[in-house]
Amino acid sequence: MNPFLSIHQDEIEGTLATFDRMIFKGHLTSFFPQGAFARYLFRQGVLLKDFKAYAIETSAQLKTHAEQVAEQAGRRFIYLQKATTKRQGESKEDQARLIADEDKIEEGLVCVFSVLEPCRTLTVRGNHQTHKLEVVQRKSKCLHFYFYYLDREFGLIHVRLQSWAPYPVQIYINGREWLARQMTQQGIRFDRYANSFIWIEELSAAEKLCERFAHRKWPRVLNALARCVNPLVKTIRDAGFGGYYWVIDQCEYATDVMFKERESLQKLYPELVAHSMQAFGAEDVMRFLGRKLHGNFQGEVITDMKRRPQGIRVKHRMKRNSLKMYDKWSILRVETTINNPREFKVLRVVPTPEGRKRRWQPMNKGVSNLWRYAQVAAQANRRYLEALAHVQPHGEAVVELDSLCQPVKKGDKRVARFNPVSEADCRLFQAVLAGEHTLNGFRNKDLQAHLYEVAATTPEERRRRSGRISRLIAKLRGHGLVAKVKDSRLYRVSARGYRIMSTALYYRQAGFPERIYPPA
Repeated sequence: MNPFLSIHQDEIEGTLATFDRMIFKGHLTSFFPQGAFARYLFRQGVLLKDFKAYAIETSAQLKTHAEQVAEQAGRRFIYLQKATTKRQGESKEDQARLIADEDKIEEGLVCVFSVLEPCRTLTVRGNHQTHKLEVVQRKSKCLHFYFYYLDREFGLIHVRLQSWAPYPVQIYINGREWLARQMTQQGIRFDRYANSFIWIEELSAAEKLCERFAHRKWPRVLNALARCVNPLVKTIRDAGFGGYYWVIDQCEYATDVMFKERESLQKLYPELVAHSMQAFGAEDVMRFLGRKLHGNFQGEVITDMKRRPQGIRVKHRMKRNSLKMYDKWSILRVETTINNPREFKVLRVVPTPEGRKRRWQPMNKGVSNLWRYAQVAAQANRRYLEALAHVQPHGEAVVELDSLCQPVKKGDKRVARFNPVSEADCRLFQAVLAGEHTLNGFRNKDLQAHLYEVAATTPEERRRRSGRISRLIAKLRGHGLVAKVKDSRLYRVSARGYRIMSTALYYRQAGFPERIYPPA
C-alpha cells in the first residue's frame, strides 16, 4: 500500500485514479506531404488559381451544414464575438451548460457556437523564384464551429471543426463525466462534488470501469463524432486521402484521495502545501515525472502556488508537462497533465538487424498509447503521494520527533538515539530521502555518494566509509526508519521513516531562524 494511504488509512474512504479532462485532435495527415493537397484539389476538378473561390465555397458549405444540424435538432446557433472568455461563468462550456439547463436538455445536441479564431491553414500562393503557384501553410483566422452535445455515454462534450483546409477536428471529453454515467447505468450509488466523487458505494467496481476507459477503441468513437460535424469526410475518403489520424493533444489524469471528513483534510492540507513548496526541488519534481537530472537536460522546472476561491493549488512544471495538487471539499487531488508525451517511453516492436524486437521508444501522441498515458501518470501521482507520506498536522509531528530522540532496544542490542536537529543527522535523512531512491531504494554506495563530496582514493578509505554507512543503516533500521528489501542489498524508506525524517528536515529548513541575535 502507498505509505500516504497507510498512514492516513483511518481518515480515508478510498482512492480513485482515472482520466479527467482530455482533448483529442484529428488531422488529415494525407494532405501534408509535398504536393498531396494539390493532387486532392485536382481530383476535385479545382485548379490552383481557383483555390480561393473553392475554399470560400467549402467554408460556406460547412457553415450551412452546422446551421442545418442546429435547426434540425431545434437548438440554438450562436455567433460569439470573442474567441476566448476568461471570466468565470462565461466560457463556452459554461454557456453550453446554462443553455442545457434552461432548455432542459438531457441528451443530444445542446447548441452550436460559431467563432472566429486563429489557426493554421493551407492556402495557395505564388512562388517568386519558380514563378509557379504552390500550396503553403500559414497562420490565419477562420470560422470554427463548436458542437456541444450531451452524449449518452460521455456526458457534455464538444466537437470543434475548422472551416478552412486542412479541416482539423478537436474533441473534448471528460473521463469523470463518463464514469458518472457508467456507474448510474450499473446502479452504483455515489456522491459528487463538481468534477469529483466524494463517496462511491462500490469502489472496486468503479476502478474496473476506469481501467476499461483507457482501453477503448478510440478511433471508432472519434471518427463517428467527426462524421457528424464534417460532411467533407466522405468526399476526402472517396478521393483516396483517407480519414483523420487521431492524437491526444492534452490529457489530465488525477488520483483522488477521498477523506471521510472534510475537517481531516483541512487539518492536514496546509502542511502538505508548505512541504511541497519548501521541500521539493527540481530533482524531486523530475523524479516524480520519471526523469533523471543529467547534463543534457534542456528546459525549466518550475514550482508555483496559486490561491483560488476553491482553495490553494500547488503546481510543478517540467517543460510542457506538469504535476499539481489541490483540494476539493473532502478530496485531495494529485493530477498529472501530459502535453508532451515524448518525455516518456513506451514499449514498441521495432525493426532491428536481428529482426523485429520490443524496445523502449519515446512515446508519441497517438490514441493507441492512451493506456500508457494512464500508467505513466498514475506512477507520477503515486510517487508524489509517497513523498508526502510523512507530512502530518503540526502537533502530531512533535510527538514523532520526541520518540526519535530516545534510544531503543532491539533484542539484546541497544540502538543509539538520533538528534533530529543536528546537521549530521539531517544530512543523513536528506540522503536517504533523495528523489532517486523513490523508485528502487538505496544501497550503501548510494548513501556514500550523498554524504561524501569526493570519492575514496584508497581501498582502506573505501572500507572505512562502507563500515560507517553500514552502521548508520543499522541505526536507521533499529528506529524503524528504513527496511531491507528481501533477498537483496537494497533498503527502502518505511512509512514511519517518511513521516519522521521529512518532519525533521522541515523543522530545520523552515522552522529555525537563519540568525539568532544576542540579547540586548
